[in-house]
Amino acid sequence: MMKITARSLRTRQRGVTLFGLMFWALFFGFVGYILVRTLPTVNEYLTIQRTIEKVAAGNPATVNEVRNAFDRQKEIEYSISSIGSKDLQITKENDKVVISYAYNKEVPLFGPVYILLKYEGRSR
Repeated sequence: MMKITARSLRTRQRGVTLFGLMFWALFFGFVGYILVRTLPTVNEYLTIQRTIEKVAAGNPATVNEVRNAFDRQKEIEYSISSIGSKDLQITKENDKVVISYAYNKEVPLFGPVYILLKYEGRSR
């Protein structure tokens, strides 16, 4: 029969230390905080992309029609605040209207620390 001592129990124990647990909690907490701060900008980007696709699908004839259609959609979609109709680049390729855009979004984290996100897109 094997004799169990306090020393043999200590060497067999495995697990996470309190320091390790705190490190991973802070790490996942910080990543979660960044996600919570940046997900609204991703949602805005996806809303802008859907709006651009909807406007381009209408195949407007002039640049003013494109800008007016975007402004009407912007009034409906309350989450679009980063760009306006003046920020759109409108071209024509193979008799089809192509609308492209690009913008930067700064997300404040804490104090003087910001994350800069660069978004760009175009209609298909």
